[in-house]
Amino acid sequence: MHRISAALLSSLAVVTLANVASAADAGNGEKLARRWCVSCHVVAADQRQGNTQADPFSAMAKLPGLDAGKLALYLLLPHPKMPDMNLSRSEAADLAAYIAKQGR
Repeated sequence: MHRISAALLSSLAVVTLANVASAADAGNGEKLARRWCVSCHVVAADQRQGNTQADPFSAMAKLPGLDAGKLALYLLLPHPKMPDMNLSRSEAADLAAYIAKQGR
């Protein structure tokens, strides 16, 4: 029962974030990336180098099965090697929209 509840909540979170991501502002996401992410990630074509341990945004955008909604959820959840940025859902969606745009 616990697994079903966790799976249901996880699915609802992805659907909710997918809706937020569809209304995201990639321009604001770029501002957030240049302020918070640039010290580790290559966030734009005009940046020469980032931390070798952190994937460039252009590579992240091309990962199979990773869309802006899933990326926004990932940004909100604590995970190793990345500090907790305390992003709001809107900020996570904006940043995810910007990252997704880098794959084009």
